[in-house]
Amino acid sequence: MSYFPMFIDLEGRKCLVAGGGKVAYRKVKVLKDFGADIVIIAPEITTDIFQMENVQCIQKAFEKKDLENMELVVAATGNKELNHQISQECRKLKIPVNAVDQTEDCDFIFPSYVKQGEVTGAFTSGGQSPVVTQYLKKQAQSYVTEYIGQMAQCLGDIREEVKLQINAEKHRKRLYQNILLKGLESGQIPSQEEVKKEIALYCKKLEEE
Repeated sequence: MSYFPMFIDLEGRKCLVAGGGKVAYRKVKVLKDFGADIVIIAPEITTDIFQMENVQCIQKAFEKKDLENMELVVAATGNKELNHQISQECRKLKIPVNAVDQTEDCDFIFPSYVKQGEVTGAFTSGGQSPVVTQYLKKQAQSYVTEYIGQMAQCLGDIREEVKLQINAEKHRKRLYQNILLKGLESGQIPSQEEVKKEIALYCKKLEEE
């Protein structure tokens, strides 16, 4: 089954991870990478999880009431039947849920991903082959670099100014492409002065056309 590649904002949103072992730890690392407000519930929780900053750890067995106010849930208990039960309860409450290694109990899956700043590239094989997604991730790391993340930030910072000066979307797109290509060629993030100069030159060119 192919999964629809939808990116959602998890910044500050309540996410529950049921389970406290190595698998749960890997899922928590991913959720933290995207700013989620994470609660861990499990009778036993590894030291690695306890040592993570800004993660609430509660040592106890999972209960239905633990789902209150949660916006996303990961069932990683190591017990397939319990994971299934958690998934069923989440679906009743319309809470997106991932039950580790139980595709039929998942509303979403964790892809292999590359992240630099606000730029994120993700891959999935629909659960068929982690080897394929890991290969794609490794290939993507060669071009989704820290520099690309910085260039995305640079272009994002000028969006409002560009909108004020250039009405047509096609012309704005061409300007962004020009700035990106020049940055890639030089290997340096353009300064504010250089960006303003580029915008002014482009606007002048449009007036002359």
